[in-house]
Amino acid sequence: MKPFKNIVFPVDFSDCSEKVFPFALEMAQKFDAKLHLLYVVKDISYLTTIEVPRDLLMKTVDEIARAGENKMQVFCDKHLKGFSNLDTKVVVGDPAEEIVKFTDEKGIDLIVMGTHGRKGLDRTLMGSVADQVIKNASVPVLTVNSHRMKL
Repeated sequence: MKPFKNIVFPVDFSDCSEKVFPFALEMAQKFDAKLHLLYVVKDISYLTTIEVPRDLLMKTVDEIARAGENKMQVFCDKHLKGFSNLDTKVVVGDPAEEIVKFTDEKGIDLIVMGTHGRKGLDRTLMGSVADQVIKNASVPVLTVNSHRMKL
């Protein structure tokens, strides 16, 4: 097995991300790997209607992306003091698709991501980004259930 040199941690700034991130950071430190933080703003342009014009929706998406960049900076300031082998990216699209695309484009060796631990109907209705990433990624995916995790 080759060593992990590029690790991506998809972040959504939820409690789940906050709980799982130290694990991803520790993995990057132990493998002396570059840590990539990726925030995906869900594309809502498909919601365009006569009442809600596309440019209004895109303006909203752009505002959310800018807010995401600010949140990313706050997240890094809080969690990454002294760690510099880092890359951050904010993109717009389908979260699972963008994570897989980013992984392929950046030569990522490992995806570390939290799961919210949804079950039953909630999982069926909401879907699981982690499930879709696992199905489509060309690299190992390490998922951590933030609700069962012991630090």
